[in-house]
Amino acid sequence: MSAIEAKLAALGVALPVAAAPVANYVPCVITGDQLVVSGQLAFGADGKLAPEHKGKLGAEVSNDAGRAAARLCLINVLAQAKAALGGDLGRIRRCVRLGGFINAEPDFDALPQIMNGASDLIVEVLGEAGRHARSTVGVAQLPLSCAVEVEALFEIEP
Repeated sequence: MSAIEAKLAALGVALPVAAAPVANYVPCVITGDQLVVSGQLAFGADGKLAPEHKGKLGAEVSNDAGRAAARLCLINVLAQAKAALGGDLGRIRRCVRLGGFINAEPDFDALPQIMNGASDLIVEVLGEAGRHARSTVGVAQLPLSCAVEVEALFEIEP
C-alpha cells in the first residue's frame, strides 16, 4: 500500500471504481511524466449524484453541499488516477494543478471557498506535494446538473 493510499484510508476515504466517460473523451492521458485527469463530477460511492449536489450554488445548492461536492469530485479524480496508473497511486509525485468549475448563479462570488473542498483534500492526502496551482470558474451549467466539476494535472513517476 502506497503512502497515498494509507493516508486515504486514515482519512476514511475509499476510492470508488473509476466512472466511465459520458461523451467522446478519455478519462486520463499520460504524456511523459504528466497525468491529466478529465473533469470529474460529484458521483457518490453508488455512482449517482446526490440531490444536494445537483443544481446551482447561490440557489438550491448550499455552500456546505458545494464544498462536499468538490471533495467528491477530487475523490473521483484520484479514482481515475489510480486506474490510469495501473492501481499504483504511489507513482504520483505531486499535484501540479486543479481546475474547478462551479455551477453557479451569476452573482455567486464564493467560488474559491467551494473549490477548497477539493484543494483541502489533495493537500491532506499529499502534504506539501499537494499544494497546487488552481483555476476556479463559475459556469452556467455542468453535465447532469452537477454543482461542481474538477479536473487535475499530476506529475508522476514515468
